[in-house]
Amino acid sequence: MKSLHVLLSITLASIVILTIAPHIGLANNTDPAIASHILLQIRIPRVLLAFIIGAGLALCGLVFQAMFHNPLATPFTLGVASGASLGAALAVFFGLSFTFIGMDSTSFLAFIGALTTISFVYCISRFGGGFSTEVLLLTGIAVSFFFSSLILLTQYLSDITGSFRILRWLMGNLSIIGYNDIWRILPVVSVVTVLVFFFRRDLNLLAAGDDIAMSRGVSVKKLRYVLFFSTSICIGAIVALCGPIGFVGMMVPHICRLLIGNDHRWLIPASCLFGGAFLILCDGIGRLVIAPAEIPVGVITTLLGGPFFLWLLIRARTHRP
Repeated sequence: MKSLHVLLSITLASIVILTIAPHIGLANNTDPAIASHILLQIRIPRVLLAFIIGAGLALCGLVFQAMFHNPLATPFTLGVASGASLGAALAVFFGLSFTFIGMDSTSFLAFIGALTTISFVYCISRFGGGFSTEVLLLTGIAVSFFFSSLILLTQYLSDITGSFRILRWLMGNLSIIGYNDIWRILPVVSVVTVLVFFFRRDLNLLAAGDDIAMSRGVSVKKLRYVLFFSTSICIGAIVALCGPIGFVGMMVPHICRLLIGNDHRWLIPASCLFGGAFLILCDGIGRLVIAPAEIPVGVITTLLGGPFFLWLLIRARTHRP
């Protein structure tokens, strides 16, 4: 009953934030027609995009933490973000400019980079001794460091304009006009959310350990395949659209566990709602702190995530017997 009350509170708070956020910072002396256009074509789409992206990042972070039995795992653990970032950096470096299936060249190559990374990590982990969490984790870390070094090399070899564009993309960005990007990312996040919720019972068992899950009839390897590919594709689509926005997938599931417990029946919807509202607030802070300029949302989440990460380490240390 307590979990239901907490979930209802999170839902109510998310609805309030979704409703109020588009109007914050909107000048009162603006022409009504211009204000209406800004609200409907810029503010509301941006808030909706932030909610969807935040929900997707939080959900994938929750799955990764259950799958790896590691409270510090994030959606970027397997190097998907680094692969997508490398694809975007190469698009900028070579000056590519085209549109394919509604995606610009930077987003398209970022998504291709994410898919390449997923395939590469999968093949290497299989070759390296099976699809175990340890092999997956080590492979992902190695791939992430390798691609990060290639991104730095690409940025170093670029001219000043290209280097700045790469750096700005790596900070994350939620600036959109209209609803086209929302219609592209919403189906991906929605399908993955439904799929993960379908496996809510198996996730409870998986989080308790592979041996316990197998003893209760869960096909651990099959489940890990499904979760790995579905969440990685979701992260790839998110990063291709908005760039890497860090720490949301690590912070939000932890906060929700403190509020609602470890049962994934409640934790999945709570993380999605809280993650969406959290990213809206972070984006709002980035827009208002140095207005009319703005701080990229990825900078805000990282500024919050660093101290939170240290708090987790200290908390784990103090609670260790």
